[in-house]
Amino acid sequence: MKKLYLLVFTLLPLLIFSQDILWEKSYGGIHADYLFDAQPTADYGFILAGSSVSDKTGNKTEDNHGDLDYWIWKMSEKGELEWQKSIGGNGFDLLQSIKNTNDGGFILAGTSSSGNSFQKKEESKGLSDFWVIKLDASGTEQWQRTIGGNGQDELLCAFQTKDGGYVLGGSSSSSPSSISNNTIDPKITASAKTDLYSKSEKSRGNMDYWIVKLDRHGVIEWQKTYGGEYADLLRSMEQTADNGYILAGYSTSPISGDKTEANNGSGDYWIVKLNDSGAIQWQKAYGAEGDDQPYIIHQTADGGYIAGGNSNSTNALTPLGGIVGNGTDFWVLRINHQGDVLWSKTFDFGKVDILTSLVENNDHTYLIGGHAKTETRQSVIGDLAKKAGVGKEKDGINDYIALKIDNKGEELWSKTVGSNGEDILRKLVETRDGGYLMAGTSNSTSSKDKNSNIGSNDFWVVKLKDKTKIEKVKASIEAIPNPAVDYTNVIIGYDFKEGTATVVDILGRNLQHFKISSRTVPVNLNGYAEGIYIVKIQTDVKTESVKIIKTVK
Repeated sequence: MKKLYLLVFTLLPLLIFSQDILWEKSYGGIHADYLFDAQPTADYGFILAGSSVSDKTGNKTEDNHGDLDYWIWKMSEKGELEWQKSIGGNGFDLLQSIKNTNDGGFILAGTSSSGNSFQKKEESKGLSDFWVIKLDASGTEQWQRTIGGNGQDELLCAFQTKDGGYVLGGSSSSSPSSISNNTIDPKITASAKTDLYSKSEKSRGNMDYWIVKLDRHGVIEWQKTYGGEYADLLRSMEQTADNGYILAGYSTSPISGDKTEANNGSGDYWIVKLNDSGAIQWQKAYGAEGDDQPYIIHQTADGGYIAGGNSNSTNALTPLGGIVGNGTDFWVLRINHQGDVLWSKTFDFGKVDILTSLVENNDHTYLIGGHAKTETRQSVIGDLAKKAGVGKEKDGINDYIALKIDNKGEELWSKTVGSNGEDILRKLVETRDGGYLMAGTSNSTSSKDKNSNIGSNDFWVVKLKDKTKIEKVKASIEAIPNPAVDYTNVIIGYDFKEGTATVVDILGRNLQHFKISSRTVPVNLNGYAEGIYIVKIQTDVKTESVKIIKTVK
């Protein structure tokens, strides 16, 4: 027994990692609120995105409009509210993605069944549509678009492209609305025949990948459908270094339609590389005999790709490795620029492990997030720890999982954070101060890692501090982006109560003067000539200026 304890405590440093919980907070109303995305912001804070059915209760400040509404929170680095916004119509509005834009604003992407009502400004086109909204840095709407066909369209993500436009990625079972199947309201079908924001291609099968390219004003430039005869569900996409796109999704289709590779099991990773106009350059299916579901695809610094998801296959996932233990494990797949496998790794935390987030760090390591149905790692170390009374396994309860691996797929550290309920991690990101943000949904009451709950499901955010990193010194004042085209944001690196911003040209003429109350100050440069401008920030703490270079596109 002494030998067992000695072995456990020799290995115990592997169980105790250098990531401490800095703080944790719950956000929501008294009903249900579901978080789906989170992004760090230039002011060292972050923004949360999801959907809510709660009215003005708890720490939610606006009533709900229909079923689910889009709900976003802009937060400070300490997790304190700066502003929040509820956006919705009279139906079901599910916000899946929020991304930063070059002007310091945000692009929101989700699925809507709402008609023209409340904040929704356009009628629905089918059963559900893509609904994309552009906000400025202060959360004010700039434009929105409803895009769809005659059936079910589910928007997963939207992001700004290198030309200043946007690309939308999701899944669709729709055909063009002018092709009536007598199940859609004839008024909707008739009005959509000349609709510039209707789907232009027929469905290939059940659900297909559907990509829509917009210009900077939200006008469609092109759209493409890709799929086989069964279900093909897009899960992730990115723009690549050659201005094309990489897509990853879950496919049950055989060789049919646009799909040129047979399935390996009940469902595979289906990765498709497109050029800048949406033409397929190559495609490949990856997996074994079971169910293999991807959630993330990312182009790596060397021009290859890394894909993350989960698998319950019992056979090797690739010739280069990837063996699943009991149940479902994280599966991380590294491929080169042509889709050839470089390495394949699985990670086992419990009975069901679901990978939901993967980002590449500046040092070319990878930060992976997900959730698992245990607290103690299922490994030799975990078994020894359980026998010695170190930690405990929680059967049937999901906990947040953070995992860091090197560029060969070897584990550097992992961290489990959980409560006494279901904790579903959606996003794990590194913030500007070098910490890590774990964001998701929890239905639990207070416990070891969680202090409170508000409703049946809340946004739950946990900030981790990496003790091995030197904390970054914040600039007292900076402008991002700089140089800028139309907009920039002045970032103030300290707290203040009140202040003003003044925009001055090189001749000293005052062009703008306005009050400020937030550490992020949007500055509109639209209409100004190319050149140098000065933004003077005067607060109750100090007065400083920052130089901004205005360029033209």
